[in-house]
Formats: sequence, C-alpha cells, structure tokens
Amino acid sequence: MNWVEKKLDAIYKALQTDAETGLTTDAATKKRDEVGTNRFEEGKKESLLSKIGHHLLEITTIILLVAAAISLYLAVTTGYGYPKVIVILAIVVLNMVLGIYQENNAEKALEALQSMNAHMTVVFRDGVKQEIDATELVPGDIIELNVGDMIPADARLIESRSLQVEESALTGESVPVEKDTDAVVSEKAPIGDRFNMLFSGCLVTAGRGRAVVVETGMQTEMGKIAGLINETKKTETPLQKRLKELAKRLSIVALVAGVLVFGIGLWHGETMIEMLMIAVSLAVAAVPETLPVIVTITLAYGVQNMVKKNTIIRRIPAVETIGNTSVICSDKTGTLTQNKMRIQQIWSVDGTPTKVEETFNETENQLLEMLSLSNNATIEVRDGEERIIGDPTESSIIRLLNEKGLTKKDLEAKSPRVFELPFDSERKLMTTIHEVENGFLAITKGAFDRIPVAFTEELLQQAREVHDRFAEKALRVIAVAYKRYTEMPTDLSAEALEHDLAFAGMVGMIDPPRPESKRAVLAARQAGIKTVMITGDHIVTASAIAREIGILEEGDKSITGAELAELSQTDLERTVRHYAVYARVSPEDKIRIVQAWQKNGEVVTMTGDGVNDAPALKAADVGAAMGITGTDVSKNAADMVITDDNFATIVDAVSEGRTAYENIRKTIYFLLSTNFSQIFIMFIAILLGWGAPVVAVQLLLINVVADGIPGFCLSREKADANVMERPPMKKNSGIFANGLGAKVATQAVVFTVVTLVGFYIGKFVDINATVGASAEVGMTMAFVILAWSSVSHIFNVRSDESIFKIGFLSNKPLFFSAMLSMVIILLMVIIPPVASTFYLVPLSLTHWLLAFLLSVFPLVFVEIQKAVKNKKGDGKNA
Repeated sequence: MNWVEKKLDAIYKALQTDAETGLTTDAATKKRDEVGTNRFEEGKKESLLSKIGHHLLEITTIILLVAAAISLYLAVTTGYGYPKVIVILAIVVLNMVLGIYQENNAEKALEALQSMNAHMTVVFRDGVKQEIDATELVPGDIIELNVGDMIPADARLIESRSLQVEESALTGESVPVEKDTDAVVSEKAPIGDRFNMLFSGCLVTAGRGRAVVVETGMQTEMGKIAGLINETKKTETPLQKRLKELAKRLSIVALVAGVLVFGIGLWHGETMIEMLMIAVSLAVAAVPETLPVIVTITLAYGVQNMVKKNTIIRRIPAVETIGNTSVICSDKTGTLTQNKMRIQQIWSVDGTPTKVEETFNETENQLLEMLSLSNNATIEVRDGEERIIGDPTESSIIRLLNEKGLTKKDLEAKSPRVFELPFDSERKLMTTIHEVENGFLAITKGAFDRIPVAFTEELLQQAREVHDRFAEKALRVIAVAYKRYTEMPTDLSAEALEHDLAFAGMVGMIDPPRPESKRAVLAARQAGIKTVMITGDHIVTASAIAREIGILEEGDKSITGAELAELSQTDLERTVRHYAVYARVSPEDKIRIVQAWQKNGEVVTMTGDGVNDAPALKAADVGAAMGITGTDVSKNAADMVITDDNFATIVDAVSEGRTAYENIRKTIYFLLSTNFSQIFIMFIAILLGWGAPVVAVQLLLINVVADGIPGFCLSREKADANVMERPPMKKNSGIFANGLGAKVATQAVVFTVVTLVGFYIGKFVDINATVGASAEVGMTMAFVILAWSSVSHIFNVRSDESIFKIGFLSNKPLFFSAMLSMVIILLMVIIPPVASTFYLVPLSLTHWLLAFLLSVFPLVFVEIQKAVKNKKGDGKNA
C-alpha cells in the first residue's frame, strides 16, 4: 500500500488502529497470526551431502574416480596399482574439501540481518505504554522512539520533535535525515527522500517521535533486501567457468583417445588387461592432477599479498575474478571521498569568497567563531587519531576551527553559551545566546533561504550570487546571522530571537574526494576498466565529485533512481554504457545496474558498506565491502573486504588479481603442454605398434614430481611490468585465449617428438654395448625425457622475455624446486629398489647424455621463438 502519500486518518482506518491507544492485545495477536512475526525468512541452505554430490559430479572428478576404480580392479586381480589408487583418491578428497570449505563461508549475510532486527521496542497496547520484543510488532502498532533507538519496523510518522534518523544501512549516506510528520512525499520518491517515513534497521540520532507501524518482517524495506539476498545467486567466476570448460575438453580428448587406443591395441593383439592399464594411463594423462592444488596455492598467495595492500579476501576465487574486472561500480561516500565533511570556501559580507587554505581576515575569523559557538559538535584527538562527536556538518566547522589554530573550548570560555534554541526541521535554523563583553550575542545558523535577515536589496543580490556559485559546485551551504543585546532577552521564543538579524556570511562544504581517487580512476581507465559511481546522494553532488575525479567524462550521463525506474531492464542493458553516475538509487536498482553490465559481457566489481548494498554485492562478480564503515551484512555478502575503505585499494587489488590470474594461465600452459603430449605420446606409440612408452604410475609421478613440485612456485612469479596496461580478459573468452592455445599445442608437439625419439632409440637402437636396446630401456628413456623436459619447460612459461634476461634465479624457490625435481627423477632411475618399483632400468652414460639433450631442446626451441617474436615487437605475456 502507498503509505507515503496516504493521510494519517486513512492509515489508521486501513490498519484498524488508534493513534492514542494503539492496538488491543487480541487484535495484535490476530494480526500476528495473519502476517507472521516481525523477522526475516531464511533462504534454503544446501546440505553437506548435496555439496559433496555436486563435487563428485564434476567431470575431472569422474575421470579420476573411473581411473581409481579401474586401478583398484587391476590391483585386486593382478596385485598392481594400490599406490596409484591411494594417490588418486587423495587428490579427489583434497579438491572436494577445499571446494566445500569455500562454499561454507559464503552465506552468512541473512544471519547478520536477523541480529539487526532483534531488540526491544516501546509500543502502545490497550492504551498502555509498554516494552515488547521487536519481533512481536504488527502493522497498526503505535511505537515511540528516542535518541539511540533502532527502528524496529517500517512506520509512518505521527508526531516528531527535531527527529533525525541515520539511514546509511538503506541509502549508504551517513548524514542524518531530518524527519517531518507533515512532509508531502511522492510515492516514487527514493527512500532517502521519504521524510515522513521511518525504516526498519535505521538509527535515531536526534529528537524523538511517535509512529504507526505499516510494514513488518519481509515486507519492510530491510526485509525486501533480505529477500533479494535469498533470491540472488552467486555467479561462477570466469576462472571457474574456464576450468570447467577445460575439464570438458580434456574429458572428450581422453574418451576419444581411450576408445581409439583400446581398439588399436586389441587389433595389435594386446590383452584386455593391458588395454585397461592403458586406459587408466590415458585418464591420468588427461587430468592435470596438480592443477586444482596449484591454482588454490596461487590464489592463496594472492590472498597473502592482498592483505599487505589492505584487502581481505573472503572467497579465494575472488583473487582471480578481481583481476578480470572490467567495470567497477563504486559507492561515493567514504570510498571515493573522505567521508569527512570539509568547508571549502567561506564568505563574509565585506569581502569575496575565500578558499579555506588561504589566510582569513578579521571578519572571516569572526564568522568562523560564530559558526563554532553555535555548534554542538566536538572533535577529540586520541593517540594521534581524530574522533568526531556530533553531526558531520557541524563537525566540519570545528575541524576548520582547529586547523586555524583555535579551539572551541577557548571560544566557549571567552563567550559562554547561556541559551539554545535547538535545530528544528521546520525552521531549519539553530540559535544560541552567548554572554560577551558589553552584553549578549545571539547567533543563528541554518539554511540560507530561511535565515531571518533584514537584507538590503544590494546585499541580498550579492548573497544570492555567492550562494548560487557555491551550489553550482555542489557545496552544502550554511548561512550565519547575529544580533547583539545589552541585556539578556526575556522573550526566548524563536519568533522573538530569529527576527531582523544582521547577516554575517556563509560557508560552503562538501565531502571532498580522496587525494588518491583521481589517480586510481585514471589507472583503472588505463587498465581498460570503466568506473561507475552508484550513490544514495543527490545527483548534483554526485556528478560534481564524479566530474572532479574523472569518472564523469565527456559524453557520459548521470541518472537518478526515479529516472532509472522508468527504464525497462532491456532498455537499461542497451544504454548502460552511457551512464557513469547513478544517484538516489534503491537496492533493487543496484542489482539491475550490476546485471545490465553483466549482460553486456562485463566482469563487475561492486563496492558497498550498507545493508542496502548486500544484494548487489552478492550479485556482482566480485563484491567488495568496506572494512571501516561496512556493516556485518555487507561484509558477509561480499567476496572481499577493503580494510581502509579506499577506492585506490580496489585498483591495487585488480593489479594483484591480474598477477595471480596470469600465474594461473602460466600454470595451465606449463601443465597442459605436458598432459596433452602424454596423450599424443601414448596414442602415437600404440598406433605405430611400439607399445606403451610409459605406464600410468610413471605418468602420475611425472604429473606430481616433475610438474607439481616446481609448478607450486609459479604462484610466486612477480607481476609483469605492463600488467595494468593491458585490457582485462573478456568474460566469454576461453582458457586458451590470447594465444595460449597455440603455445600449449606447439609445446605439446615438441614434447611428443622428443619423447618418442628417446623411446624409439631406447627400445630399437643399440647405442651402447653394455645397455642394449629393449622395451624397458625405451620406457625409462621416455620417462626421463618427458619428466626432465617438463621441468625445463617451467622456465619457458615464466615470461615472454628470455629466461636469460629475467634470470634463472629471479624466482629462487622455483629454480631450486625445479633442480630438486630433476634430481628426484635421476635418483628414481639410479636407485635399484626404487627403479624396479616403477618399472625403470639403469641407463648408460650415452643414454643419459642423449636424454639430457632431448630434454633441454624444448627450452632452446622456445628461446628461439621468443627471440623472433620480441625482435618483431609483438611479444605478449602468456
């Protein structure tokens, strides 16, 4: 129902209540049975069993489980393969545990909302004022609210006295809103402009009031947000989608290769058992077993680095996703701005507007002193940190006073306050009387259009010009006037005191941009990232700030929530690129904006700090909550928390995320080159009738020892110099985009050739009198070459620059882990008990020398490629 526009009498009638006595207990009980309790519904949670089921149905897991089942069958029937079964199952369990752990951290936003709604409230029942649990409220209850009270339900004001409410939980704006019982409000007005309404979850900061409850539970504005959180599904990250697509491709390759090899093997006269062993080998070859673990380690390392840059990652995949961000939807207050109202200019009647950085003249100092005396804010400094007590607008005056070397305490000692007329939302004025030398001084401050001054025509014209000049810069204007008395006035009413005053001047203030915001927005633009401002503030103020820091560029538009409501979702998706500033928006609007960008194929990072931001934070590809001003609800709905509430930190996080994503791409390049070559090696050797060059357990060793050990250290690769000069990866681009597929294919062919050459020489060519050609020698040669060439390949993937230019030791953990892997492979061959366990035999010095030369050939090959590409100047990072 339209509670905003309806007359109070119509509301009482509709809710069958009385403004004085409230509901009867029986009526309240009956209504509670009809509408339910004043609490939020919880979304359905997925069971642990269901989560396990989802992970078991992933394609890579199915491949490994099938391989484990076949290996177990072979182990039982032939005594072969128990170690492989254990290793494969251990990898499956580890990947599942990591996945479920991340999911269990995901859904805590609603619990935080519930706690916000759990408190006691004062209500009139049966004509008696009493305190009840807020969950027992129903529409029609008459409630009473005072300073410090949390509003328990949506309500329409009945009466108020200087009532101010902080609605940042819903609007994102921390400046308290003045409430007015008699305000005429349109149904289409945004929440921040509904001055005759009170909203659940918001805080009374000044005054008192009575109101009639109109909505409870899920029907409140806060309840609607809870519903949005329940309904909003967290999208898969681009990396998760790409890895899932990769798994499908690998499974298809493994299936096709397995069927062909099985048929060819039987055609060559191989036994069923042997072909089952080959099938297991192909399954192991198809799945890069260490990839999920290395990806997790890389992302975890990114998490550690981000902590050092004031970013806490709540969900590990967000590290990669933030790196692919193409649109940042940022809140204004506290993120792009300092969240500290500051006076920018001051004007006294006998001068011109002066910037606060300049030296004040005598009249400007007097104006500042008057503003400070007629002021209830204080600023304390504890342990070097500023602590503001009071309204942000008034605090800005005291802040400037302190910066000019004065203190409020000294002023009050010199001119003590003897009387006060508090600020009133109807008068929009505040008056104080101070005892001064030769009498008393009455100071009135407030809205320029309400200041009770006997203007001359010339002064009025001058004041209007200055006021309009301030307003054009989106400055909030406070005007000051005064009157001197020889004796303390006897009539202390507003009518008597606020009349025919002398005009002193005015100040213009604003929440200024953070100094680093402009640089950060520019850095984001250079990285191909569009920055959009979404705020609950007025469009003039938002546009001025956005223009100053570079968000609102030539050709960009600003739009209000009311105007946005007139656009269909289809129209918004079509025109979303035109808008850079959204002002006075609702929680539903924020989700619409995020989804419109996502429909355009963009990866969206959304920032926020209020409860109103939670649904959009959850809907975005990356939700970034503010650590200082952020509510528990916003933090629990987000993927990461910005501990210093700074937009520049988000841009730093993008840089770190890009580094992590590039390292993951390098890992994929490193592992899949080997994995695809293993499939090709098995397929071609069987096709040529040479037999299997390697067995499953050897492939598993290569994947874990040769690929896994050095692969873990790829996470520590430093960012490429141009990481923030390249455009972000497109959301729909595949895992092999930007030439990665060609690199993998080329290297897979090189690995295949050198391994098959070594296998052929070892099996069919007598190059040493002591160690003759045999199937066992061929298999050992294939194993050593494939393992060592895989290790040497890690130096290829580190950069598109030559490894001799960046240096082998520039990533020392990687270098030494690579050397360790090569030594382990060597020891596995030369230690007889180990070698016999893995079907390996001793090699001659000639074989070793040949194996080493073939193993380093891929490194030499890629170095030549790099030299040619870099000479042409078209080298790109992997």
